[in-house]
Amino acid sequence: MGTTWSVKLAAPRNADLHALHAGIQSRLDDVVAQMSNWEAGSDLSRYNASDAGSWHALRDDFWTVLSCALDIAHASGGAFDPTVGSLVDGWGFGPPSAGAGAGASAFAFSPEAARAHVQWRRVILDPAQRRALQPGGTRLDLCAIAKGFGVDAVAAHLRAQGIDAALIEVGGELYGYGRKPDGAPWRVIVAGWSGDEDDANEARVLALDGLAVATSGDRWHRREHEGRAISHTLDPRSGHPVVDAPAAVTVVAADAMRADAWATALTVLGMHDGFDAACANGLAARFVDTRGDAVTERMTPAFETLLHA
Repeated sequence: MGTTWSVKLAAPRNADLHALHAGIQSRLDDVVAQMSNWEAGSDLSRYNASDAGSWHALRDDFWTVLSCALDIAHASGGAFDPTVGSLVDGWGFGPPSAGAGAGASAFAFSPEAARAHVQWRRVILDPAQRRALQPGGTRLDLCAIAKGFGVDAVAAHLRAQGIDAALIEVGGELYGYGRKPDGAPWRVIVAGWSGDEDDANEARVLALDGLAVATSGDRWHRREHEGRAISHTLDPRSGHPVVDAPAAVTVVAADAMRADAWATALTVLGMHDGFDAACANGLAARFVDTRGDAVTERMTPAFETLLHA
């Protein structure tokens, strides 16, 4: 996935940590083999390169993630769209071998033309045979949800190995369960807008016991284009990078897959529409906006409740 992972866990003294490490890596390798658009031989890459009208049997992980991605696409009004691959590649945020990142003149593509292939409703799922239709020209990109799923997959793997408490992180997405040896929950800091985690006025602390947290926004991912910074987050509805995206959107959920995807969707929707959507869907979400002279922070009631847990 082009990123790192880390796990903190409470294990018996005689636990084989080398075996645990190898098991975690193997589980994540399997997620990559199914859903990485950076691997030419992945299941996702083969789907993207396939002919129009072809059906593709999906392995369990791929089926789970794509099904969830389409559900969130529907719930968010298309602000989250797993078919955004042609736009990601064209704007130069995809693999080096794709789009503007391939060495061609940067951004020498038409967002409007690429947008014609970005429509989540065109991807038809067949639940009976767990397969997906390639309608033609559709390029899936699950980068905004697969990392979260990877976190959940590792958590499930560790539980199966008898690990009763762990804090899992993949590319910044987190999930914690169980209690540390001293009985305390896993506590994580949701940093404020300055990045100074020692400033209590800007940081929020969350206790994760059966909860996941994911953060999106243009504070961490952006690039220069024609003398201005553009957001790494693309709006599938317009075909262009999000304008005036919140600096950070944090979502807490029961699983990292949904937290990951919703953090992206709410970033696309923005401070106002995103906040309304979060409340309407009962999401625990926090928005930070740094535009202008003032810094604005908005938290949904569900998020505020977690701060006092």
